[in-house]
Amino acid sequence: MMCFKCYNGEKKDRFDIRTQPRGHSSPFPNLSSNKLKVFTLSELKQATRNFSTSAKLGEGGFGCVFKGFINGSDDPAKKIDVAIKQLGKRGEQGHKQWMTEVNVLGSVNHPNLVKLIGYCAEDDERGIQRLLVYECMPNGSVADHLSSKPAVSLSWATRLRIALDAARGLAYLHEEIDSQIIFRDFKSSNILLDEQWNAKLSDFGLARLGPSEGLTHVSTEVAGTMGYAAPEYIRTGHLTSKSDVYSYGIFLYELITGRRPLERNRPRNEQKLLEWIKPCLSDHKKFAQILDPRLTEGKQILRSALKLSIVANRCLARQPKTRPRMSQVQVMVNEVIEASTSASCDPCPSRRSRERKKSIR
Repeated sequence: MMCFKCYNGEKKDRFDIRTQPRGHSSPFPNLSSNKLKVFTLSELKQATRNFSTSAKLGEGGFGCVFKGFINGSDDPAKKIDVAIKQLGKRGEQGHKQWMTEVNVLGSVNHPNLVKLIGYCAEDDERGIQRLLVYECMPNGSVADHLSSKPAVSLSWATRLRIALDAARGLAYLHEEIDSQIIFRDFKSSNILLDEQWNAKLSDFGLARLGPSEGLTHVSTEVAGTMGYAAPEYIRTGHLTSKSDVYSYGIFLYELITGRRPLERNRPRNEQKLLEWIKPCLSDHKKFAQILDPRLTEGKQILRSALKLSIVANRCLARQPKTRPRMSQVQVMVNEVIEASTSASCDPCPSRRSRERKKSIR
């Protein structure tokens, strides 16, 4: 993760996750984590063969992720696959993000949010060890499959299902729970895929509660990932759910083009995704040029991608108030999916012409 703001013995003691030392306060002080299992460090060492390099799945800004095996809750004799994320030594800010992840995923339940099974927080000879135990997502992230050399190229139908799953997850966070949660770091690498290619949102370390009643926004330090953050959030630090909607619009164009929001290794005029696609949005032939070349299904894909770009453009509206809610986006994406399965659902030519003229304002 690339953030706008850079964050700078023998006795073993387990501490209560709800006990927050000074400087480590979570932005979710009222959320409970009592549904989660508390693991010991020895259990997780055993699960990962002492955090063996052969068990390592990846490494990021948070720390390392390992594949492990734990006893099933229903049948202790049965081993289940898990992903275990180990916090790197990042001081107070790292601990705060770790606590936020525990508190968010310990309080929500939705099929399009990755399931947090439990956590570990213990002292050992190397200091405080903080770990998170998740359900295993064997197909990796969406970003993995949109990379230049993916193990598996995503079909258009799969991309549409992923778009719908992600919209459902965000709509749940924004509109379906008592206290609104703003993701603040929605991006393709934070969307994981299970064995059936269902998409689930992950990595909630930067999440924030939505504004209190009577307030329009949350004022916070700007953080997130370059290329995804809404311009008004970067400019003012005012965070709303419409910031996530903007990031979702960027993600839709990732699915359409197969490109990341920022790619420094490309020619200068192609490095920023939105600047590269903008001249192509009002011309049918030019729009075809921005489609991911790995999509080979022909004209039907082009028609469907044009419809999805209309949804993306609404999410990317300059004024946050004019962006749709994620529940509305969910409906629109579902309509794109339904239309892609039936030629009779295509709009009339005159309407297609009007729709192609819509672009990012």
